[in-house]
Amino acid sequence: MLMRSPAKLIEEAARRYGDVVLLSRSPLKVFLLNHPDYVRDLLVTHSRSFIQGRVHRAMKLMLGEGLLTSEGDFHLSQRRLIQPVFHRKRIARYGDTMVRVVVAHVADWQEDALVDVGEEMTELTLKAVVKVLFNSEVSTEVRAVGDAMTVASKYLVSRGRNPLGRLLHCLPLPSRRRFERARKVLDGLIYHLIEERESGGIDGEDLLYMLLQARNDDDTRMSRQQVRDEAITLVAAGHETMANALTWTWYLLARHPEVEAALHREVDAVLDARLPTVEDLPRLPYTEQVFREALRLYPPIWCTTKTAIKPVEIGGYRIPEGSLVLISQLLIHRDARWFQDPLAFRPERWTPEFKASLPHHAYFPFGAGNRQCIGESFARVEGVLVIAAIAREWTLRLADAQPVEPDTLITLRPRRVMRMRLHRRMRRPIPTTIGGLIPSAGSSVSAQGDNIKRRCLEMGRPVSWNA
Repeated sequence: MLMRSPAKLIEEAARRYGDVVLLSRSPLKVFLLNHPDYVRDLLVTHSRSFIQGRVHRAMKLMLGEGLLTSEGDFHLSQRRLIQPVFHRKRIARYGDTMVRVVVAHVADWQEDALVDVGEEMTELTLKAVVKVLFNSEVSTEVRAVGDAMTVASKYLVSRGRNPLGRLLHCLPLPSRRRFERARKVLDGLIYHLIEERESGGIDGEDLLYMLLQARNDDDTRMSRQQVRDEAITLVAAGHETMANALTWTWYLLARHPEVEAALHREVDAVLDARLPTVEDLPRLPYTEQVFREALRLYPPIWCTTKTAIKPVEIGGYRIPEGSLVLISQLLIHRDARWFQDPLAFRPERWTPEFKASLPHHAYFPFGAGNRQCIGESFARVEGVLVIAAIAREWTLRLADAQPVEPDTLITLRPRRVMRMRLHRRMRRPIPTTIGGLIPSAGSSVSAQGDNIKRRCLEMGRPVSWNA
C-alpha cells in the first residue's frame, strides 16, 4: 500500500492514529511524523542523526553526488560553493532574464489554442534555468529533456520505494533500459553546456563558470564528473519543481475565477501596458499570495524521507537506527489545525498577521534546516514574475471540468495531461524595453525585429521599426 498509494496511506494513518505513526515493521521500520514540531526535530534539531531516504539515494543513479544527494561535510562544502549564485543581488539581476524567456516562449501562443499546460511550463522553466544559471539556450532539446525527466523520475521512485530496488536495477529490465536512455539525454544536455563554456572561454558570474573555476581545499579543480553532478542537479531540481508549481497554479486559477479576477486586477493596476520587473514584486502582493497558496495545496516536493543513522527520540517515541522516517508537506499543509478550511484555495489567507501566527514548519514547501532548497528565493521570484507576465496577457481555461488528481512521484505532478485553452485577455501594445520591448531570448536583431513586427500586426497596431 505504501508503494502503491503513499499519499492516501499516510493521510489515513495520520487521521486514525495521530502525529507519530509506525507505518511498517518489516522489512524495516517506517515512521510517519505529522506535526510542525516534529518537522523541526527531524530537519533541524536532530538533522545530523539522519541521512537522505531511499528515494533520494536512488536518485544518485541520475544526479551522482550533487547537492541534492550528497551528505555530510562534502554536501556542506558544495553548498557553500554554490550559495553565491543565489545571493539576493544576483537574483534581482536574473529577473529581467526570466521575463525575457517568458516573452519569447509565449510569443508563439495563439488565441483559442489547446495546450498541455504541464508541457508548456516544463519547456518554459527549463529554458529559464538554463539561461539564468548557465547563460545558454535550449530549443530543440527542450521536449526531449522534459520527457527524459519524466521517465527518470518514475524509474527512480519505483526503485527507491521497492525494498528490492537495488537488486532489480542490476537486471536488464525494459524499465532500466528506458532509464539509461533518459539519462543519456540529460547527460547530453549538461555536457553540451560544459563543453560550450570550456571551448568559448567566456568569463562570467553564472553557476557553470563558478563550478569550472572552483578549487578544492588541496587547490585542485573540481572534477568534470562533479561539475556534471552539480549542474544536472540544479537543472533537474530548478525546472521540475517550478514547472509543477506553475502548472498547479494555472489549474487553481482556472477553477477559481474570482481569484483569477483579483489577480488580473492587481496585475493590470501595477503593470498596465508593460512587463514586470523585480522592482514590481513589493507591489504584487496578491500575485505572491496566489503562488504561495498554490505551493501550500500542491507542494512540488510533497514528501521528505530520512534514514536514521543513530537512535533518536522524537515526540516521546524512540526511532531506532536504520528506521525510515517520513514527513509530508502535502499532509501538513492541508491540516485544519494550521489552516482554516484547508482544502480551499484562498490566497487572501496569507496576511502578515496569519504568517506571524502560523507555527514554524507548518509551511515548508522548500524544506528546512541545512537541506532547505538553496534556490528558494530564486523560485519565489521566478514564480511571481512568470505568473504576472503571463496573466497580464493571457487567460488559461481548462478544456474539461474533470478534476486533475496529483501523481506522487518525486515531485507532485498532474496524474494526467492537463489541457487548457488559451485566451488573449486584451490586445495590448508590445512594450519597447523591460518596461519596454524585450527581444526574444537567443534571437538575432533581425529576427527580433521580424517577430516584433509580426506581433504588432497580429494586434492590429501600426509598425514603426528601425533596426
